[in-house]
Amino acid sequence: MITIRPSGERGHFDHGWLNTYHTFSFDRYYNPKHMGFRDLRVINEDRVAPGQGFGTHPHRDMEIITYIVSGALEHRDSMGNGSVIRAGQVQRMTAGTGVTHSEFNASKSEDVHLLQIWILPQWQGLTPGYEETTIGRDQKHGILRLIAGPGASNGVMQIHQDVLLYASVLNAGDSVAHTLAATRHAWVQLVSGEIRLNDQVLHAGDGAAVSDEPQLRIDAKSAAELLLFDLN
Repeated sequence: MITIRPSGERGHFDHGWLNTYHTFSFDRYYNPKHMGFRDLRVINEDRVAPGQGFGTHPHRDMEIITYIVSGALEHRDSMGNGSVIRAGQVQRMTAGTGVTHSEFNASKSEDVHLLQIWILPQWQGLTPGYEETTIGRDQKHGILRLIAGPGASNGVMQIHQDVLLYASVLNAGDSVAHTLAATRHAWVQLVSGEIRLNDQVLHAGDGAAVSDEPQLRIDAKSAAELLLFDLN
């Protein structure tokens, strides 16, 4: 079964400096029908104006992934990390027992476009941690490239949960496939373009909850970028 979460039905707030869409309930957006999917709790699509951003704020007991679509984001946290991540880079922060951090658009002239993703950790009270990796468009072109999972190796970031996160960039006419093991579920988030997911069509910003579908086939109807979460 594939259930589409249409882009236009997401929670939306335009604060001027921040234009944000919430796939699941978050902050001032509350929808009891959309509180997350399996261990996936938050997918926010944010566009932050030049020089603007999120001041220092706390997190705890959450795996937080930041996926940069375009532009550059400056990150600083209470663990002593400070860096600028750009398109093609992905960041993972384990909030664990508690961290504070800030995120600002590093550019004075262009928006930064990103997805912020929260995943519920398998255990509470983890030691806070930070990791980032670079995966260029060519490294995820025409394939489902694993970028995060329970074990870290060869550029795959570690998530403290039984979740596999894949990214893909496709040209029109490209196809990729993914097999879901028995009892597994998936969430597909379309960043850009238009795809066919088995017998369903998704447009930019759409998400899809997948259960009881052992095989997923993704056909790009136009140039597209997407994330696929393989979930317990």
